[in-house]
Amino acid sequence: MSTPEPQRPGQPSRRILHVISSVNPRGGGPIEGLKQLAAVMHARGHVIEVASLDNPSDPWVASCPLTCHALGPSHLGKYHYAPALTPWLKAHAHGYDAVIVNGIWQYHGFGTWRALAGSKTPYFVFTHGMLDPWFKRHYPLKHLKKWLFWPWGDYRVLRDAAAVLFTCEDERRLAAESFWLYRCREFVVSYGTSAPPPDATAQRAAFLARFPQLADTRNLLFLGRLHEKKGVDLLLRAFAAVRARQPEALRNVRLLMAGPADDDYGQAMQKLAHELRLDDVTVWTGMVGGEMKWGAFRVADAFILPSHQENFGIAVAEALACAVPTLISRQVNIWREVEQSGAGLCESDDVAGTERLLERWLALPADEWQAMKQAAERCFHERFLIDRTADSVLEAMGRFPASR
Repeated sequence: MSTPEPQRPGQPSRRILHVISSVNPRGGGPIEGLKQLAAVMHARGHVIEVASLDNPSDPWVASCPLTCHALGPSHLGKYHYAPALTPWLKAHAHGYDAVIVNGIWQYHGFGTWRALAGSKTPYFVFTHGMLDPWFKRHYPLKHLKKWLFWPWGDYRVLRDAAAVLFTCEDERRLAAESFWLYRCREFVVSYGTSAPPPDATAQRAAFLARFPQLADTRNLLFLGRLHEKKGVDLLLRAFAAVRARQPEALRNVRLLMAGPADDDYGQAMQKLAHELRLDDVTVWTGMVGGEMKWGAFRVADAFILPSHQENFGIAVAEALACAVPTLISRQVNIWREVEQSGAGLCESDDVAGTERLLERWLALPADEWQAMKQAAERCFHERFLIDRTADSVLEAMGRFPASR
C-alpha cells in the first residue's frame, strides 16, 4: 500500500467530522471512501472522526477504525431519523474545523443542516451520485415522494452548504437534472482510493485457498453490492448469450461474483444464473474484504461493471490499481478517463452493450491485453490515487470557509 503523504509545510492541522448514515461496510462505496480518505488525512496530521446514526451496540461501530460517535438508535425505516444527532452536533460542532456529510436522502444530512446552517462551523456534502437522473427515470414514484421532501429538506441541505462535493465532472453535470429547484456551490474533487497492499502473491494464495477451482481459469470479476442499478442481470444474460454463440471461447472463463447475495435481489440473481444454466461457470463468494477482496482482484483477468448508474465506482479504481482492465458501461461516470487511458473497454448499459464488452475482451490479442493491464495501473496512479482526493477536499475547505 502506498504511504500517505505527511502533512505538507504550511498546511494547518484540521479537525474534521464526517457524518454518515451508517459505518456498516455493507454500505459500499461511501463508507469505504470515507475510511480511506480518513487514513490519508490522519497520516498528514489531521484529526478525523465520524458521527453515524448507528446504534452504539452495532458490531460495525466497534470495528470501525475511526472514532465513531454512534447517535442511534434511529427510527422511520430507511430514513434513519435519530433525534440525538442535531443536539449532539450543536453541542460539539465548535470542536471541529469542518463537517462533511456523506450522502443525502436520510436524516444525517437534514439533521446536520438543522444544527449547522448559519453557524461558524462549515459543512460540506458529498452527494455520492444520489442526484443522478437515472433514479428519476427508473423510480418515478420514489422520485415523486422525494419531490415532496426536496424543497424543505435536502434542497436546503445543499443550498446552505459551504460547498457540494462531486466525485467527477459527469456527476456534477447530471446532479442539476433531477430537480428544477436546485442551487448550491459546486466543487469537483479528484476522487480516488488507496493503492492495494503490496503482497499480491499472498493475497492471491489466500483467495485461492478458499476458491481453488479458480486457479487455472480466466476469471471475470464483478465486485460490489448486488443491486438493480449495477446491471448484474445484464451481465448474466450477456454471458449466457455469448456462451451460446462462442462456447469454446468461454470454455475456461468463470464469472466471479464477489458481493453480498443474501437479500431478495441477490437471491433473484442466483436464480437467474441457474435458469440461464450458468451454475457451472459462476462462483458466488458473498461479501469479501481485506486480503480476500484484494485476492479476488489478483485472480481476475478483467473486472466488469455494466452499471446503469455509477457516480464513481471505487471498485473500478481498485481494479485499475491491481492492473486489472475494466469492462464498464458508459453510465459509470469515469468511463471517459478509463477509455482515454486505454485502461479498459466501454459500451452501453444494456444486454447488447454487455455482449459487446465480452466479445471485444475475448477477441483482444495477448499483447494488446498486456498493454491494457499496464495502462490500467498507470491510469490509477495518474488519476485516482487517494492522496489527490485529500488535496482536493482540503482545497475546498480553503476556498469555501463558511456555510451560507
